Amino acid sequence: MPNNEIFQGNDQVVPSISPDSWRHTFALTWVLSKRVVSAEYRGTVLGRIWSLINPLVTIAVFAVIFGVVFRGGVEPGVNSGIDSFALWIGIGVLCWGYLIGVINDGMGALVGNSGLLTKVYFPRYVLVLSATIARTFDFLFELAVLVAVTTVMGGPRVLLFIPLLLVILLVTGVFSFGLALFLSIATVYFRDITHLWGIFAQVWMYASGVVFPLTMLKSAQEHLFENGWGLGGKPLPLDFWFRLNPAELILEAFRAVLYDYMLPSPEICLGVLGWTAFTLLLGILTYRKFSPRIVEEL
Repeated sequence: MPNNEIFQGNDQVVPSISPDSWRHTFALTWVLSKRVVSAEYRGTVLGRIWSLINPLVTIAVFAVIFGVVFRGGVEPGVNSGIDSFALWIGIGVLCWGYLIGVINDGMGALVGNSGLLTKVYFPRYVLVLSATIARTFDFLFELAVLVAVTTVMGGPRVLLFIPLLLVILLVTGVFSFGLALFLSIATVYFRDITHLWGIFAQVWMYASGVVFPLTMLKSAQEHLFENGWGLGGKPLPLDFWFRLNPAELILEAFRAVLYDYMLPSPEICLGVLGWTAFTLLLGILTYRKFSPRIVEEL
């Protein structure tokens, strides 16, 4: 194995690795992940608290818009008895922030490190994976806050669901990593994807039930039908398409645990696992086909 090194900044040294060495690949991934985590809030006074401030502002705005202006709301938690639309929105905003954050960070990892990639060989997916791990560490802090809040509002029974919560987190990370890996390769070849993705992500958020429940969508569906908007004499199947959305299914899984203190339904579990397998396979196949030419395109 060559003994050269990859220099990251003035004081960070990352060992170069052999393409087939899983041990060194893991070591490099871990070093890069720690570097991203430690650098993100370096020099700030509030540190990791900043990861909560922006979402809290967003939660407050959406709670006012959809809870007060549009008179939205949700049923109390099935087993928790929690009756808080703001908390329901908060779970959606924070969990969506993790999902989309992994994708955004990962899809720009290759283009953003073009200088490094053109100098030293190492498995290209390491950059996307390290971005995923770093974002996951950040979200663990936010998730701990969510668990603490739900414990206060609904009782300590939620603590029994922590192992399940971590499984949902892992599956969400794998789903997002697969999509990020695919988009990172696509972005190398077509830079316009970055701008198109920004538009799509905004639409995707509102189509994922981040800030409004399915009941509000069904009410809108019935209102449209009463005003002549239908399909084959029936209401538009907005709720059907809504439930096919993988992000909506993931948020439902988180809310089942954190808001209702219950297991996600089998339909949600199968849907999430199916979409996760699809995005991971898509990312792996795209990477295997196009990664050999990444440096040339950069």
